[in-house]
Amino acid sequence: MVEQIKREISTMKLIKHPNVVNLYEVMASKTKIYMVIEFVDGGELFDKIVNNGRLREDDARRYFQQLVNAVDYCHSRGVYHRDLKPENLLLDSFGVLKVSDFGLSAFAPQIRDGLLHTACGTPNYVAPEVLSAKGYDGAKADIWSCGVILFVLMAGYLPFDDSNLMTLYKKIYKADFTCPSWFSSGAKKLITRILEPNPLNRITIPEILQNEWFLKGYKPPEFEQEEEVSLDDVDAVFNDSEEHLVKERKEKPESMNAFALISSSQGFNLGNLFEKQMGLVKRETRFSSQCPPNEIMSRIEEAAKPLGFNVRKHKYKMKLQGDKTGRKGHLSVATEVFEVAPSLHMVELRKTGGDTLEFHKFYKKFSSGLKDIVWKSEGSTEETK
Repeated sequence: MVEQIKREISTMKLIKHPNVVNLYEVMASKTKIYMVIEFVDGGELFDKIVNNGRLREDDARRYFQQLVNAVDYCHSRGVYHRDLKPENLLLDSFGVLKVSDFGLSAFAPQIRDGLLHTACGTPNYVAPEVLSAKGYDGAKADIWSCGVILFVLMAGYLPFDDSNLMTLYKKIYKADFTCPSWFSSGAKKLITRILEPNPLNRITIPEILQNEWFLKGYKPPEFEQEEEVSLDDVDAVFNDSEEHLVKERKEKPESMNAFALISSSQGFNLGNLFEKQMGLVKRETRFSSQCPPNEIMSRIEEAAKPLGFNVRKHKYKMKLQGDKTGRKGHLSVATEVFEVAPSLHMVELRKTGGDTLEFHKFYKKFSSGLKDIVWKSEGSTEETK
C-alpha cells in the first residue's frame, strides 16, 4: 500500500484550504511515518445527522457551500477526492467544515484518455458513470457525491438505498429518487441538476456557484494561496536514505531511585507517624506489579470506567475523575507508574479532590479489579498511608 499512502499524504500536502484538513509536516523513522495534522475536534458531520436527524435548510446550505468551496479548490489543483460522504466531512469547534480522508483521491497525472478508470468510493454516494467501468471525469463524479450529501443533510436519509446491491445500482443509473415535500423548490431544482445520470448534462461547479439557491448567504472563502507547496519531506519519507530519518524515543515510566523507594516504605516514612498522631485519614496508597507498564495503565482504566470515572492519560500518569458529586464535590484520583527495576513497577494512587472516605470506598471496589496484576512478596501487606 506504499503508493496509496504516499498519494494520500502528497494530496493532503498540496491542498491548503480552510475547508480541507491541513497537513503541516511529514517525518519518518525506520518503522513509522509521522504526520503533523490540523486538530479538528468537532466530530464528523455524519454524527450530527445521526444524533439530530435532518438539518434545517439554511444549515444544510451552509455546509454544502463550504463543501463546494473545498471541492472546487481540490479540482483546481488537479485532485479528485472520489470518496465524498458525511463520514469524511469533519467539523471544527466553530462548526467549520473540513474535508478529510484522501485515501482514494486521484491526481491529474493518473488520468489517461482524459478519464479516470478505477471504480472506487462508497456505493450510495458513487456516480453512475463510476459504476459503469467505462471511464469517468473525476470532477463530475465528485459533484454527484456532493449532491447526494446535500440530499442526506436535508432529508436525513439517502436518496439511493437498497439492501440488494444490484437494485441499488439500477436506482443510481436511473437517478431514481424523490425529494421530500419539505425541500424548497430551489433546493429540489439544484439537487435534480446535480443528480443527473448523464455526466455531460450534469451541472458544473461554476454553474453551482451562480445558482440562486446556493448563493443565499454565501461567503466566498478567504485565505492566502501558497504559490509553491514543497513535497520534499514526503519524498524523503519514502526514499531508502537514513539521512532524513527521525529517532524514535521509547517512553518509559519515571525511575524511582533508592531514596524515593525507602521514603515510600512504611518503616522509613516519618510522614506516617505524624499522620497517625494527628488522627488524619489515609489519602494515598500504592502497590507494586511485575506487569509491563502499558498493561498496568490499561488495567487501571478498565477497572475505573465501570465505577463511573472519566480517564485522562498522559504518558504513565492518569487522572481519574468521578462523574457523581459527593460530599466534597467530585472525587478525583491521580495515579502514576514508576519503574523500580526493569521488571518491577510501583503504582501510586493519590486522592486529589473529593471526600477521603469516598476515596476509600472507591479503592476497595477498584482494587478488586486489579488483584491479578498486584505483586506481593512473602509476608508483604498492602501499604496504605
